[in-house]
Amino acid sequence: MTATPNANPNPKPDPILRLRGIDKSFGAVQVLHDVSFDVHPGEVTALVGDNGAGKSTLVKCIGGIHSFDGGEYWFEGEQVQVHSPREAAALGVEIVYQDLALCDNLDIVQNMFLGREKRRGLVLDDATMEEMAAQTLDGLSVRTVTSIRQQVSSLSGGQRQTVAIAKAVLWNNKVVVLDEPTAALGVAQTAQVLELVRRLADNGLAVVLISHNMNDVFAVSDRIAALYLGRMAAQVSTSNVTYSQVVELITSGRSGDLGLAHTNGATA
Repeated sequence: MTATPNANPNPKPDPILRLRGIDKSFGAVQVLHDVSFDVHPGEVTALVGDNGAGKSTLVKCIGGIHSFDGGEYWFEGEQVQVHSPREAAALGVEIVYQDLALCDNLDIVQNMFLGREKRRGLVLDDATMEEMAAQTLDGLSVRTVTSIRQQVSSLSGGQRQTVAIAKAVLWNNKVVVLDEPTAALGVAQTAQVLELVRRLADNGLAVVLISHNMNDVFAVSDRIAALYLGRMAAQVSTSNVTYSQVVELITSGRSGDLGLAHTNGATA
């Protein structure tokens, strides 16, 4: 297949997050094998792979839940050590897991500031928190939430996902990882969430989208990273591949048309 030039003629910025030679085992089972992975600011990188390919383990390593057994973790051009979620958050890495970790009995503002409440002395600074929450939602052009004091229990699935994403960007994070953000959503809500995902990247954030839905992947991603049995089969520009080629990478770890076979992060 002849590679199609990227639609954006501007040179791509250096990766904000760069992993090299990552290994991870649990006992005798090696889950990640020599994985390399790049994430660029202003782009959506779709992380795809079959069940058991290693996606969740890789993301938990990025987020500091698991430590790597070997390899290098680079952030903004510097090699770093990340051994806890707190250390990942200090860099500017936020992960929105599929369960969203929202409290139904709290409202939107309370959820967005949970554990990070603003105070004036010993008193909660509700005015500041409301203002910051409203500014964050406005900055993401969120129009589906009628009141920031609405209880999360009353929100739809798409609105909950929006709140979780807004919470992730509230603290000036630089990399946002979204784990299956459109799972169990209807067509209209999926479209709203995908618009928000694209808007995050357009605002300059580096977004990692984990998804099994190829329609979603091709709708919003700039790059696709395909894991196969714990190895990075390829990391390619979305504009350079077809649906069937990505499925082949996911199911066999290779794509004959691309000339790739267990290339561990080769970029096409």
